[in-house]
Amino acid sequence: MPAISLVVCVHKERDFLERLLCASEGCFDDLVVVHDGPESNEGFHDETKPAAIDYATVQPGAALPKGYTAPKLPPKPGSMHALVEAYGGRFFEGGRSFQQEPHWPFAWSQAREDWILRLDADEFPSVELCAWLRAFRAQTKSPAVSGYTCVWPLWDGRREVTHRWPKNRNFLFDRRRVRFFGMVEQVPVPETSFETLDLVLHHRPTRKSYGVRNILLRRQAYHWRRVIALSLLALPGDLPNWRWEGREWPAHWQRLRERPLNIGFRSLLTSPLRQAREIWRQERSIALSAVAGTGLHQFMMSLTFFAYKLRETSHR
Repeated sequence: MPAISLVVCVHKERDFLERLLCASEGCFDDLVVVHDGPESNEGFHDETKPAAIDYATVQPGAALPKGYTAPKLPPKPGSMHALVEAYGGRFFEGGRSFQQEPHWPFAWSQAREDWILRLDADEFPSVELCAWLRAFRAQTKSPAVSGYTCVWPLWDGRREVTHRWPKNRNFLFDRRRVRFFGMVEQVPVPETSFETLDLVLHHRPTRKSYGVRNILLRRQAYHWRRVIALSLLALPGDLPNWRWEGREWPAHWQRLRERPLNIGFRSLLTSPLRQAREIWRQERSIALSAVAGTGLHQFMMSLTFFAYKLRETSHR
């Protein structure tokens, strides 16, 4: 039977994590939680970043790679560590990266099972998706696909404003059949294919989960774009990774590296029309803020990379 490891990378979201674990009971066999930075600020070198190695080569039971620690037992009452222990999981702390992707390769290396259920703390599976996961675990043999994608409805802070779009949230995959490097907005790259499911993974943060305000007013978005720009000036192998052999960038990142302004302006102009068409096909309605957001974000990301590229060129 294909057993599942639930892997969550989190920062200071204990209440959300508890909601996720409660909603996901019976859907996984193993739990790994990695905290971005120390849960408390005592006795930890916060600036230590994940090592740029292939974590798929880390042997079970080996010493933890530099930058990670397993806090001492017993955990402090009321802590996130204690919550994870109560659900039979293992809790780790990594260097503060202000993002979760650099921690994914390490987290996957600590999972006991090959099928990885990758969920964020502010998400939780629908009743139907939970039933599917339980049925998945009851199969007699592991499927041949690399993984599965699901519906990830838009959330306006009070309710879900879409029900069937977008459908591209990768949530479950076989770590033996994917490759990955730890950069913001990078997703696992399948060796075969991902199967699309019409099942819902709820994404319900305290704020709106989409829109122009997230792109223009959220400080984290500016940090993410800077991280992407600096990463693109180097190589994927300079980042923590999972089975990422070679020096090549995926095609969409390579195009941005070669023609940032072209890609940025094209996204700004064409993405809203493409997304409006996709939303209308699925929902028979259009969320205007969602339509405008993706293209604007890609445009600003391209401008940020262009600025850093010019700066690097001028310093040579």
